[in-house]
Amino acid sequence: MSTKNTHKVPEQEQPAQRVRSDWKTLVDKLSYKAIVNNIPFLAFVVLLAVLYIGNSQRAVDMQRELNRENKTLKELRWKYMDVSSKLMYVKMESEVIKRASALGMQPMALPAYNITIDSSLYKQ
Repeated sequence: MSTKNTHKVPEQEQPAQRVRSDWKTLVDKLSYKAIVNNIPFLAFVVLLAVLYIGNSQRAVDMQRELNRENKTLKELRWKYMDVSSKLMYVKMESEVIKRASALGMQPMALPAYNITIDSSLYKQ
C-alpha cells in the first residue's frame, strides 16, 4: 500500500481570480432572474423614491409660500405702524384745534358743566 496523500489541497486563489469571482457573483445577482424575483422589493424602493421626491417638492412649495406670507405680514405691520403714528399725530389737541379752527370752531374758554334737572318737579 502506498501512503500517498489522497486529499486535495485547495489552491490559494489569486487576487485576480477573486476579483473575477466577485464580478461573476455580482452579475449573477443582477441577472434577469434575480431582478424578476425582487420585483416587489424594487417596486417598494421606487414607491419610496416617488414619495421622497413628492415630499421634497411639497416642502419647497410650502417654504416659498411661507416666505411670501412673511413678506406680506411685514408690509402690513409697517402699514399699521405708519397709520397708527399718523392717527396719534392727528389726535393731538393742538392738531384738533387747528382743524377745528379751519371749520370756524374755537376751543371753549370755560370748562364744560353738567345740567341737572330736579326729578321731583316732574312727578305730578
